[in-house]
Amino acid sequence: MTCPATDGSLRVNGATLHYEVRGRGPLLLLVPGGSGGAAAFDQIADGLATAYTVATYDPRGMSRSVLDDPGAEQRVAEHADDALRLLDLLSPGEPARVFGASSGAVAALRLLTDRPDRIERLVAHEPPLVEVLPDAPAHRALVARVQETLHAQGLMPAMAVFAAGLRKDDGGAAEPKAAAEASPQVRGVDLRGAAAGPQAAVRLPRRAAARAERTMANLPYFVGRIVPAFMSYVPDVPRLATLSDRLVLAGGEDSRGELPYRPAAFLAERLGTALLHFPGGHTGLTTHPAEFGERLHKALLS
Repeated sequence: MTCPATDGSLRVNGATLHYEVRGRGPLLLLVPGGSGGAAAFDQIADGLATAYTVATYDPRGMSRSVLDDPGAEQRVAEHADDALRLLDLLSPGEPARVFGASSGAVAALRLLTDRPDRIERLVAHEPPLVEVLPDAPAHRALVARVQETLHAQGLMPAMAVFAAGLRKDDGGAAEPKAAAEASPQVRGVDLRGAAAGPQAAVRLPRRAAARAERTMANLPYFVGRIVPAFMSYVPDVPRLATLSDRLVLAGGEDSRGELPYRPAAFLAERLGTALLHFPGGHTGLTTHPAEFGERLHKALLS
């Protein structure tokens, strides 16, 4: 059943956020990662809206959330504050439940450490907090290679280098072409479909085609500014340890050993908590939406 969404906009420091609200009940804020924005949750939001007031939004600089300065550098703290402003708007008197995916999970974890009073429970799915890993220097080198490739060769070669670095235990050493062929999807973006140009998009339903177009339009910003800012972020692990009773760290059943999975597994072990597994891999919420939504609902209640 489709639940109609109400659109809204919110002025925050340096940007105007576009958000959507649907359903009734306690607030559940869904914080997107990658380059898909609020549309990444389209397939699970309606199901969750039977139990929650579900809020989704485009992070600053993505899709319909416009930056005052298009060239502004991005900071995790500012993205976390954006999420806080939405909580204050939509659930001013009560702490809320929050789910963050990928880079959205990084922002949500920062929000938890800054304002734990505003979060009843947080589920963080595969935050790419590579600075907590023992082999962090290798991943800093990966981010540097991605940026160098982006500036020297362009977007798609940079995405291929990024795909290489996300694979299991290769530290980003694989050849970009081989990585793109072996792993054509990077954070929900089909590289082969993108390379095929606009003719590939006409085979999609209109809504899906519009979502794919926005996702591709967001990619230069995501790769150029979100990836380096978020993958260099160092979380306050001792602070998270004191808040572990309201934190669920999660990973994909199919992404064990891949780079985005490893920080969640490492932090769960460090904090002495169980790692919750969701169906699919890093983009399980789009590849296995029904099962993913059910698992999330249970995690928010437990």
